[in-house]
Amino acid sequence: MGPIPDHIKKNLKILFVGFNPSIRSGETGHHYANPNNRFWTILYQSGLTPVKLKPEEDHKLLHYGLGLTNIVQKPTKEAADISKEDYEIGRVQLKEKIKKYRPKIVCFVGKGVYQQYKKERRVAWGIQDEQEVEGVIDFVAPSSSGLVRMKLDEIVSIYKELRNLIE
Repeated sequence: MGPIPDHIKKNLKILFVGFNPSIRSGETGHHYANPNNRFWTILYQSGLTPVKLKPEEDHKLLHYGLGLTNIVQKPTKEAADISKEDYEIGRVQLKEKIKKYRPKIVCFVGKGVYQQYKKERRVAWGIQDEQEVEGVIDFVAPSSSGLVRMKLDEIVSIYKELRNLIE
């Protein structure tokens, strides 16, 4: 099972960055394919997409100026299965992607993703004080995993801040 393709192009409004593909995503070749993941519901309910997309429609995000990638490309059962070396390689590759494609906002889907990217422990939701790539806003949003204990409407309200930033 190999990595799944990024959906990325220059000058996106938002580039979403996850930890890594789930086993289900690795099997299907599509981002956020686990039925318990709420990513597609969150995007729709926050107004970032006009329709609720299915994982197999992940490429359609590009039509809305949105893109997808991960800090680590290889699928695993859970984030705990990702090695320090995987994160080191992924951090460098992700920064290069951001520099190359220059999205307006990079949205880290989960505090843990941003903590691995920036090597910082204390992270707040929303826009970060310091941007890693000049001219690109770093934004941290809750993970869309069904394991997250936050209520869906709380998560959606944070994603609505993204919508407000790009409008």
